[in-house]
Amino acid sequence: MNIHNRRLRRALAADYAIGLMSVPARRRFEQRLLDDTELRNEVAKWQESLARLNEPLVAVPVPDRVWAAINARIEPQHLHVPARRPSWNGLRITAAICLLLVALTLGLFYHRDNARYSATLLDASAQPALHIKAHDNYLQVDPLTLPAVAPGRSLELWAIPADGKPLSMGMIPVGGQGRIGLNGEQQALLGEPIALAVSLEPEGGSPTGQPTGPVLYQGALAAL
Repeated sequence: MNIHNRRLRRALAADYAIGLMSVPARRRFEQRLLDDTELRNEVAKWQESLARLNEPLVAVPVPDRVWAAINARIEPQHLHVPARRPSWNGLRITAAICLLLVALTLGLFYHRDNARYSATLLDASAQPALHIKAHDNYLQVDPLTLPAVAPGRSLELWAIPADGKPLSMGMIPVGGQGRIGLNGEQQALLGEPIALAVSLEPEGGSPTGQPTGPVLYQGALAAL
């Protein structure tokens, strides 16, 4: 140990004055103090500084505003805690959500579009006039740009299979919006390559079972 190091001497003097040295170290340090005046002075400085800590403290009155601030901080704070709702309320909400999900699921199931075939019928200028979706036992007809039909006239839908002989699929609903029910013979045609055509007929449909008026709209039925 380099006892001549100034920082080390100050540290040892402080440990001795405070009483942090072990008994053997303290005895060795006291032997060194006998021959080292400067080290004794360093210890004396530390003892004088530490002695001031033993001096009686003068009481200083604390202002009332300080005590008021302290009390305001340590007193319990009144927190607003929302009243806990009964557990049955949570169960009721959960049940309502479950019922809503079930209703939505069933609604989607029963209202899903299960169309098998689709066709867009065009007029003579290649403008879309009708959109038709074929389901298992009916056709869903939706107008696109369908002009009004004159009084006493009707629009009749025809299926034209590969042999070229038209088969009536029913009357287009007034205004072009609605369903056309299909019988067994008409349903059987849906699985074959066919074209659809709409002719202008007397009110109620063709009297001959074949188109009698001009063909206004036509298009191919394609599988979805």
